[in-house]
Amino acid sequence: MPRALPRRALAVAVTVLATVLPLAPAARATAPAPRPAAHHPTEPRISAAYALPGDRVYPEGIAADPRTGTLYAGSYADGTVYRMTPGHRVAEVLLPAGTDGRATANGLKVDGAGRLWVTDSTAGVSVYDPRTRRLLARFDVAGPGARFVNDLAIAPDGSAYLTDSLRGVVYRVTPRQLARAQAHGGHAALTPRFDLNAAMEPHDPGTYTLNGIVADPTGRHLLTVDSTGGDLYRLEPSTGRISRVALHGGDLRLADGLELRHGTLWAAHNTDNAISRWRVAPDGHAARQERRFTDEALQVPTTLIRRHGTLYVVRSQFDKGGPLGDNGTPRTPFTVAAVTGI
Repeated sequence: MPRALPRRALAVAVTVLATVLPLAPAARATAPAPRPAAHHPTEPRISAAYALPGDRVYPEGIAADPRTGTLYAGSYADGTVYRMTPGHRVAEVLLPAGTDGRATANGLKVDGAGRLWVTDSTAGVSVYDPRTRRLLARFDVAGPGARFVNDLAIAPDGSAYLTDSLRGVVYRVTPRQLARAQAHGGHAALTPRFDLNAAMEPHDPGTYTLNGIVADPTGRHLLTVDSTGGDLYRLEPSTGRISRVALHGGDLRLADGLELRHGTLWAAHNTDNAISRWRVAPDGHAARQERRFTDEALQVPTTLIRRHGTLYVVRSQFDKGGPLGDNGTPRTPFTVAAVTGI
């Protein structure tokens, strides 16, 4: 979640809502009776699953090791990475603040070999062995200029794809590139695989755009979101093709982290304090919103993962004296919430 995006995008959302005026009397007289609100047998429930020690954590990313059930979360404020294990409600510090010079910990993912990938928005991505806490490799954005390496996904072939919210590109690190970096000092440059600047709607310079990204389990495509425009994009790694996904029943404005399981896509809408659920077509070219849930108890959700029917959602509290720069005091401890029923 970028520093500037939520405030600007939230202002846009408020403006849009303000234009939805009540119908004029004549229109009300002829309008059909409204349909009853959809009934959901179970309303979503939110509870604290894990506590993150520290009074200025402002967590952003979350990842799961599917082999062990271990979860990881990262601090946007100082780069601390936390480890959460089943049966323990309080997380432990895996990588202290500033480890290997990282200033932040944004997106996190665990690959098929158990390696932990941690993005630093100001630089690139670091790859760790979480068992030994050893840095295996680091990939940095090449050249001068603004960058914001945000989130990442691991494709079935082991390649990592990373969004850059300021440059509007998606980087790729293949298993071969990772092995080469490990064999030659552990450092290498990030190389773009997709440039979405021509595909996205025009934005002002400096606007934060690309955010969450997920990989389809078939390996044929990726999905990534433009948080400001509210659009979802389909990326084909084999061809480099970029196309806009047809969204029905809603949009993805303020969408941050994404989670894709068995054709269902969940999105965390940060400053909207919402989670939406979508049904994605098998080919990834269309998606329909099935449900949207809003609750202040989500505390500015940034990313989320799904494990055994439960969404684990990072409650960033960015609006409480954190990266958004707003006044306020965060509620401590910072937590990762368990959300069921959506």
